[in-house]
Amino acid sequence: MSPEEVKVALSSGLLSFPVTHFDAELRFNAASYQKHVGWLSGFEATVLFAAGGTGEFSALTPEEVGRVTKAAKEASGAVPIVAGCGYGTEIAKDIAKRVEAAGADGLLLLPHYLSEGPQEGLYAHIKAVCQSTGLGVVVYNRANSVVNAETLARLADACPNLIGFKDGTGQISLVREISAKLGDRLCYIGGMPTHELFAEAFNAAKVTTYSSAVFNFVPALAQRFYKALRANDVPTMEQILTEFFYPFAAIRDRKAGYPVSIIKAGVELIGYTPGPVRPPLTDLTVEERAMLAALIEKVA
Repeated sequence: MSPEEVKVALSSGLLSFPVTHFDAELRFNAASYQKHVGWLSGFEATVLFAAGGTGEFSALTPEEVGRVTKAAKEASGAVPIVAGCGYGTEIAKDIAKRVEAAGADGLLLLPHYLSEGPQEGLYAHIKAVCQSTGLGVVVYNRANSVVNAETLARLADACPNLIGFKDGTGQISLVREISAKLGDRLCYIGGMPTHELFAEAFNAAKVTTYSSAVFNFVPALAQRFYKALRANDVPTMEQILTEFFYPFAAIRDRKAGYPVSIIKAGVELIGYTPGPVRPPLTDLTVEERAMLAALIEKVA
């Protein structure tokens, strides 16, 4: 797909990040992963992200990111695959080449590693990654990698294959400034953990789509909420928030790292075999799994 075609797909509906499946020895389990991705592809996601944040990108080697991307592409049918990319500039460029060779349709550029960087440094880093690939690139504002509107506008001018902006900071004023300044040059994606909790506010800032982590195990519910958002069906959104998302978030917030761990637990509870999370993350306790199982049963 061309960068413009991927931009259209990203803007067209709900997105999701399949978890990366591991076996008991924490090795990538391609067969289990592909079974799950194939199932998710039947629930109207317009793009799936391989080896993204919920896919434990930070726990994968560059070689594994390529393997995960290839497996996702083989299993997703007609659904485009955008692959995770990140770390320092040279490693990110290497990953970009690997996932392009593996068949990815686009890149999600996650934050660089560890150090803070000024706007000029972020500009140089993002520009270098964009210029290393023919794939469409989405920049993810989060943690230590937060570009301002001026920097993003410069990047959009310098990099024709920069197609999207994703926000994980929750800084609504910055997001709105960016969408006002860049207009339809980019697509705008919500990326807060459990973004459904923030979707209405971000929608007002022209962020009309987002990546849903819970789509991994309750895809029909995730689509129901998204369609209610697009229709401005406030009663339906409030019902789903009250019955599912608020109690879900209460379990998620019990321990650092649980925004990923709880999704893997949910996938296992519906009958798939995603395996454990890799350190430094930890899995849910038996008690917490029981709480999540009861919540899933309630909305099934």
